Amino acid sequence: MKGHRVTIKDIARKLNISPSTVSYALNNHPNINPNTKKAIKELAQELNYKPNKVALSLLQNESKIIGLLIPEIIHHFFSTVISGIEQIANKSGYHVMICQSNESYEREVENVQALLSSNIDGFIISMSKNTHKFDHFRNIEKIGVPIVFFDRPCEGVFADKVIVDDFEGAFQATKHLIESGCKHIIHLAGPQHLAIGEKRKDGYVEAHKHFNISIPEHYIQACDTYDQAYKLIPELIKEHPEVDGVFAVNDLTAMGSIKALRKLKKKIPGDVAVCGFTNSFISRMSYFELSSVDQKGFEMGQVAANLLLDRMKSRESYQPVTKVLKTKLLVRDSSKK
Repeated sequence: MKGHRVTIKDIARKLNISPSTVSYALNNHPNINPNTKKAIKELAQELNYKPNKVALSLLQNESKIIGLLIPEIIHHFFSTVISGIEQIANKSGYHVMICQSNESYEREVENVQALLSSNIDGFIISMSKNTHKFDHFRNIEKIGVPIVFFDRPCEGVFADKVIVDDFEGAFQATKHLIESGCKHIIHLAGPQHLAIGEKRKDGYVEAHKHFNISIPEHYIQACDTYDQAYKLIPELIKEHPEVDGVFAVNDLTAMGSIKALRKLKKKIPGDVAVCGFTNSFISRMSYFELSSVDQKGFEMGQVAANLLLDRMKSRESYQPVTKVLKTKLLVRDSSKK
């Protein structure tokens, strides 16, 4: 049988006082006699009383809970964002309730409804790469719960945003590969309906324009996972043996490329230089280190949390704020020629 949860009424009944007196005492109201307050707190501790946070949130019209919706918890970038968010949120007395979409639109919609049902005070969201409809986000806006998008923002929704300069990061990574001697660089690209996929591709293209290098159509491939890269690279190298560089939309895709290239007996970076984007722990844990663009996940989480707290505390509405964080190219073994 499920155990009985101790309530304020149980404490009041044992001490033969009113529930309101117990409530005032537990909240350190100055009008309660110190001896009575002491007795109430001691009994509450003895009975292992825990306040009903849901009931309190209804009374106070706030839950002190932030809803965080991300594509994957296991992804290193998102785990660092979570750490940044929690550091700021916890300092301000907020807890973070985390849901993951697993890159599923349907799961994302379900998670939004679950978090709304939990009476959260605000959302921090990075949307699924398979999300093409945004009614669930517009519903949050309509209800009046503030939203901050990070990394993968949704356009057309009243919300603050935190992103990195994806274009500049991709430009610098591709420019580095070209300056290292690469003349035939393929880009393993993310979904183009997401700004991160589009901007990183645009940075790759612009770097080639900067050096007056034309890009064959087949040099840009939709490929943004480890498994996809591991399968695709042998096919590309077989059809286009001139390829001497890879710029991948993220580190996992870059590492899938490296594994495939090594299986093909290609020397890295001698035959093919590789650069990723994220600066995840995997970029520094292989037999040699991966060059990567630092996406600054922890800082992004901190900025997102601060934006949401500012929005929740403000008594006035103001136009959405967009914070753009600078990236940094970290050159390591995979591209040093």
